[in-house]
Amino acid sequence: MKTILTLIFVLFIGVAAHAQNGAAEVKVETVTMSIVTATAKQEIAVKNENSVARLYMFKNSKITKELSFSTKLNKAKLA
Repeated sequence: MKTILTLIFVLFIGVAAHAQNGAAEVKVETVTMSIVTATAKQEIAVKNENSVARLYMFKNSKITKELSFSTKLNKAKLA
């Protein structure tokens, strides 16, 4: 009974809110503008830089050691 009354109450509130008179629609005047085709030539300076980043240059570098760590669980077990 409570659910039926709640449903009717919600529907009544929804219908009452929908039945309200809204504001009249305001029409907007459109402005027409012409299309202008203009081309601007821009010069871009090209730089030739040959810089190379070498992270793993040496075999015993600190980064390579830390990335290739091994734990006790990684070792193979003999049966």
